[in-house]
Amino acid sequence: MVAIAKADKITLEIEDNYQKQTYRNRTYIAHSNGRLLLNIPIKHSKNALRQKTKEVCPENNFPWLSEHWKSIQVAYRTSPYFEYYEDDLAPLFKKPVLKLQDFNINILNKIIELIGLQTAILRSKVYEKKTQLKDMRHLVNCKKEHGYNFDTYHQVFESNHGHIGNLSIVDLLFNEGPNTLQYLENQTLTP
Repeated sequence: MVAIAKADKITLEIEDNYQKQTYRNRTYIAHSNGRLLLNIPIKHSKNALRQKTKEVCPENNFPWLSEHWKSIQVAYRTSPYFEYYEDDLAPLFKKPVLKLQDFNINILNKIIELIGLQTAILRSKVYEKKTQLKDMRHLVNCKKEHGYNFDTYHQVFESNHGHIGNLSIVDLLFNEGPNTLQYLENQTLTP
């Protein structure tokens, strides 16, 4: 989100092949036991060797949407701004999700709206291994910690676990509220 906040416009990669173990289907939130993984189960294609990210469907035979929302509620109910944003975010977890990418883009658009970001969001039309744009696609890889030294901010469970970095943007939103955009703009993307 820091990269998005610092850009005038971004191009989302929507033409690539789906890769497991990326932030496309997972994120972390702060929870009473520390860092909690929210993972969207994926329905893998049996007919194709490679599956386009835009074609990936969640496995909806498992109630992951309601479980994710309950986890977010439990984790952030006591945060300073949860009640302020709850009604805006809850509908995202109540509609059936047909495509993972559409769900991610809907969440991104809602977060951008809530924090007041003016970044233009474009979508790629073809996959290019090398691009003329500043390539930030590596940020989706969750196997590698990128080691950015972002400023800390108050977190709900900070007294129990210290500051927990690299969490979902909702952690920052629920804890900092209207200061979220300013926080993002003040961070540096150099490790």
